[in-house]
Amino acid sequence: MAVPVLHIDMDQFLAAVEVLRRPELAGKPVVVGGRGDPTERGVVSTASYEAREHGVRSGMPLRTAAKRSPDAVFLPVDFPVYEEKSATVMATLRASLWAGDPVDVEVLGWDEAFVGLRPGADPAHQHDPEAFAQQLRAEVLAATGLHCSVGIGDNKLQAKIATDFGKPRGVHRISDETWSAQMGHRPTRALWGVGAKVQKRLADLGIDTVDQLAASDVRVLAAAIGPTMGPYYHRLGRGADTSAVDPTPWVARAHGREETFQTDLDDDAEIEAACRRITRRVVVDIDAEGRPAWRVGLKVRDRAFQTVNRSRKLPEPTNDPAVLADAVVALLAQVERRRPVRLIGVRLEMVEPEGGYLR
Repeated sequence: MAVPVLHIDMDQFLAAVEVLRRPELAGKPVVVGGRGDPTERGVVSTASYEAREHGVRSGMPLRTAAKRSPDAVFLPVDFPVYEEKSATVMATLRASLWAGDPVDVEVLGWDEAFVGLRPGADPAHQHDPEAFAQQLRAEVLAATGLHCSVGIGDNKLQAKIATDFGKPRGVHRISDETWSAQMGHRPTRALWGVGAKVQKRLADLGIDTVDQLAASDVRVLAAAIGPTMGPYYHRLGRGADTSAVDPTPWVARAHGREETFQTDLDDDAEIEAACRRITRRVVVDIDAEGRPAWRVGLKVRDRAFQTVNRSRKLPEPTNDPAVLADAVVALLAQVERRRPVRLIGVRLEMVEPEGGYLR
């Protein structure tokens, strides 16, 4: 019998890190986002559970968050601090031993990862997933002062979904045997990998719940959604996932930065200058990777929130800031602008590392 997979998710990660730095904020609604000023343009990166009780959610404009939770404490995003805490969390997970056996850790982001027993573990050892989940929670808390929740599943899909059932500071398990009982009645949107657009496409086929998706005709899904994605969503409905926990370090394929302007830009020279300034910031990021860019991308959002994306391949790879800025400005000329600009984003795709991408 296969050993279950665990999914670790830090509870309200950014807000929890800030409360750890400022203990007096414990129990108060805390919102982290932008420069921490709700009168400015910016979005919520994370909200504490106390703020979420007032309807504050990630991705929400800070001004909206302030209306919903007027007593909330707003704090600016502090990337270096979060990255340091995240590194400690992941190092703690990698150092853990499951009944004396080493584990593999697949990092999903700052605040979450899959943990699985490394191949070759001693089958005579008792690998109790619930006990190991509590062990991980205790080890992460001791190393960082932060709490996490753990989902357990017979595969990564089930473990990922199970975590939400256990939040906050809990452990929950979903298995092949309990999948239908726990998930069958829920909407398809509850599945990891199903967004609003896919949910609508499934609904158009008369599929509204996970059980209905599991019982659907895979041929109909393939015809309606595609020969690859149709069967994929059918497997999701059945709670099936054959992918292993992959400890291969993730290597970035691109870097990008966006800037939301506090005052919309309506002057061509100012817009071009912003493109060049943002491009230079992204060049610093790809220089840290040691790989030049082979494709540039531009994102322009206007006052009415209409967004246009343009990209092009470069004649040859380069990390020359002037050349890359010129390429981005050339893309800007392809954007028909009817309103003042609210946001500009620049993305630089890098050449593959030696040996290609392993993950």
